[in-house]
Amino acid sequence: MDSDVGRRIGTTVREVLEESDMSNTTEYKVRKLASERLGMDLSQPKYKAIVRQVVESFLEEQKAREEQNAMGKEEGEEQEEQEEEEEETGKKSGGDAEYTEDGDLIICKLSEKRKVTMQEFRGKPLLSIREYFKKGGKEFPTSKGISLTEEQWSVLRKNVPAVEKAIKKLESNAM
Repeated sequence: MDSDVGRRIGTTVREVLEESDMSNTTEYKVRKLASERLGMDLSQPKYKAIVRQVVESFLEEQKAREEQNAMGKEEGEEQEEQEEEEEETGKKSGGDAEYTEDGDLIICKLSEKRKVTMQEFRGKPLLSIREYFKKGGKEFPTSKGISLTEEQWSVLRKNVPAVEKAIKKLESNAM
């Protein structure tokens, strides 16, 4: 999929979201309005994934703004610094999204060959951490990697502190 198409979809979906009453807006309604504005069918899985990512990103940003307003100015500045750091480490926002040759959303690049992507498989979102190889100027995924369902990602995310603790323990034993 052309990255320009992905950018246009992302921009249009954000515009629809910004104009919508979030108390009664659904992803379906957003996708339908964006489809009408763009004159294209966004119900295809590769486009649905883009819409879903932009909607989730928008909702996370709204939640962060609400929390920031509740926290106060000093804590809000710390939040901004953390967001800037996330952007520097490769995290992409909805408007600047990059996509693989297959149309999967690139969340971040871990290295030259490794990427974290979101894709839709049989109607379900998958988070993939995978190695890629170049052939003919294009990048393709290898079998080296893992794809996680929403449930699996949730379990992993909840256990990140335990992983970090184990890494620190291993590092201290190695010294």
